[in-house]
Amino acid sequence: MDRMLGLQRRRSGEVARKRLKLLLVMDKTGCSPELLEMLKSDICHAISKYLEVDSGKMEVGIRKTSFCGSEDTIPALYAYIPIYSLIYKGMLS
Repeated sequence: MDRMLGLQRRRSGEVARKRLKLLLVMDKTGCSPELLEMLKSDICHAISKYLEVDSGKMEVGIRKTSFCGSEDTIPALYAYIPIYSLIYKGMLS
């Protein structure tokens, strides 16, 4: 039904547009998808010491952003990390 209404096309187009933007930014910064996966893994490992996170829904990427109100844009690392709970593991006495 969604396909007949054209919803499937719009969604796949948005996904393709998002991927293309990510690839263009990664190309300009020299950051490969493999490097992003390694960063994601390392960030998840470090944060997991203190927080219970959903690594399956975690997103790490690079976006272009303005710096200090300047008109110039620079690449910036962003992370979306769903948190379930804090892990205290002896942090509090």
